[in-house]
Amino acid sequence: MMENHVKENNNPLNILFSPVTVGNLKLANRIVMAPMTRGFSPNGVPGENVAEYYKRRAENQVGLIITEGTLINHPAAAEGLNRPNFYGTAALNGWSQVVKAVHKVGGKIVPQLWHVGTARKINGDNPNPEAPPIGPSGIDLMTGEKVTTPMTMAEIEQIIEAFATASADAKKLGFDGIEIHGAHGYLIDQFFWEKTNHRQDKYGGNMRARSQFAVEIVQACRKAVGPDFPIIFRYSQWKTGSYQTKLANTPEELSIFLAPLVEAGVDIFHCSTRRYWEPEFDGSTLNLAGWTKKITGKPTITVGSVGLDTNFIEFFAEGKGAKATSILPLIERLEKGEFDLVAVGRALLADPAWAAKIRENRISDLIPFEPGAEKTLS
Repeated sequence: MMENHVKENNNPLNILFSPVTVGNLKLANRIVMAPMTRGFSPNGVPGENVAEYYKRRAENQVGLIITEGTLINHPAAAEGLNRPNFYGTAALNGWSQVVKAVHKVGGKIVPQLWHVGTARKINGDNPNPEAPPIGPSGIDLMTGEKVTTPMTMAEIEQIIEAFATASADAKKLGFDGIEIHGAHGYLIDQFFWEKTNHRQDKYGGNMRARSQFAVEIVQACRKAVGPDFPIIFRYSQWKTGSYQTKLANTPEELSIFLAPLVEAGVDIFHCSTRRYWEPEFDGSTLNLAGWTKKITGKPTITVGSVGLDTNFIEFFAEGKGAKATSILPLIERLEKGEFDLVAVGRALLADPAWAAKIRENRISDLIPFEPGAEKTLS
């Protein structure tokens, strides 16, 4: 249940900085720090620098922090070095210090639990080059070719258990909830997508069957943390290297996709898009978060180039940068109740005080994304 507490006056930013409650999760405002992979945890252990990184955002009025992707306990979960683990004494002790640092300044934080699946290189990838990638049908996301054997039932059960264990550990460490990463072509999303899931058992076939793996992960996590611990589920239509892909081409198909996840125990949907202002389906201005809220009745997080004039793919292209731009269209959608929370990525990566500066109208102080970038945010 989402409770809104909005003070009425003429300041359009009031809705963005109004407190909100989702179950037992009470947030000071609607701003969420989006998860962004950093690779600053040597040997998978987050250190003091990681705690300070998140603390700086929390003390500058970010309502909820979602950490970078953290690895569940499986040797093929990562696709590179220095991704933070969410298992083992050293890593969990490190995350405990992160939680304490964020809570000390009044912030809220959840870990994003992650497995990359066949996004991992077939010929071995760090930190465990001997471990082959795993996926529902062993199909490479980018090429569509079969590169390894399909996951066995034993492997599926192992992954489900690893997510559940990580969820229980998150609660023990004092996190304020969890986010399950089911987007962007990583392992859970590979089960969703018909291009990468050719299974003929209960985990493959139609859209409902392809969601079964995710459903069992959510159910296991819910059992591990109890009824009141918030579970966020991140999903996307697009995949890495396939940005026009859609899991659901109509609202009806989206409803079929979402219903089992709601029943399994998802509290909040984090709807990943490249540009929050783009409509998801013809005939409506609603974006993916808007449609998800309309269909499920669950609170949603919108994301996608918030405060910027270009999407993240173009941002990282050679010779491209990003300029700040008005957030008033976002405010208007938030006021209409299209979504409930707003995830901000690169703007907070560049400037830990972005939220505070927006609230205090310190627009001229915003850190640009490239030398001489025009500041037009209002």
